[in-house]
Amino acid sequence: MTEDSAAPKTRLGIRDILALLIACGALAVLVGLGTWQLNRLAWKEALIARVTERVKTPPETLPGRNAWQALKPEDYQYRRVTLSGRFLHDREVHVYAVLSSPKGGVWRGQGYWVMTPLKQDDGSLIIINRGFVPDPLKAADTRGDGQVPGIVSVTGLMRVSEEPNFASPEDNVPDNLWYTRNVAKMAKAMWLEREKTAPFFIDAESSSVSGRSPQGGETRLVFPNRHLGYAMTWYGLAAALLCVVVAFAFTRLRKG
Repeated sequence: MTEDSAAPKTRLGIRDILALLIACGALAVLVGLGTWQLNRLAWKEALIARVTERVKTPPETLPGRNAWQALKPEDYQYRRVTLSGRFLHDREVHVYAVLSSPKGGVWRGQGYWVMTPLKQDDGSLIIINRGFVPDPLKAADTRGDGQVPGIVSVTGLMRVSEEPNFASPEDNVPDNLWYTRNVAKMAKAMWLEREKTAPFFIDAESSSVSGRSPQGGETRLVFPNRHLGYAMTWYGLAAALLCVVVAFAFTRLRKG
């Protein structure tokens, strides 16, 4: 027996190397996902802190029409503002909603957000989410006492226009049944002048007239924050895979 034939063969086969490369790629993906979740955690915590601060500050006057295009969503989302004008009740639209935990009102369950344009003295138009109504009160003529005439003052939170996702049902415009609060689409259905309409909407903090519908002040301010748990899951899977890779390589080399 020669010295060369007696020496252990420590080289990995092609299949072994390919398996290790695939495992290393999967390991990089898992670590990347964990890091992404940590970044999302920092973003979510900053969002919660920002919203908490904004909803507690005194309301400021709504920026004028000339300033709208320069506003960035992250700068005005959930900002408290106050404004006044006349509701155009004949143009309201209804967005399907399920209210499971009302903040102080009496209505809950299936119903609608009542979205009504408000016209200010300068002619500018802002869509107001006046609040929630249950299904039996969807039609405006069933809640006539809530169709407030004349000049009204509204205090509420600025909200970013919503975009539909893959799970959003199609809006039924002819039947006035909506599922997404998209400002551009609602403004078109309301026959509002595009250049005079704000690119955001406002959630009213309370009913426009005390004790009358719709039920305002129902903005959801709870933000799920599970990113740390997700990050630990991805990192845990990465650690387990790393152990498997090391054990695999060690076993192959030892057999040699």
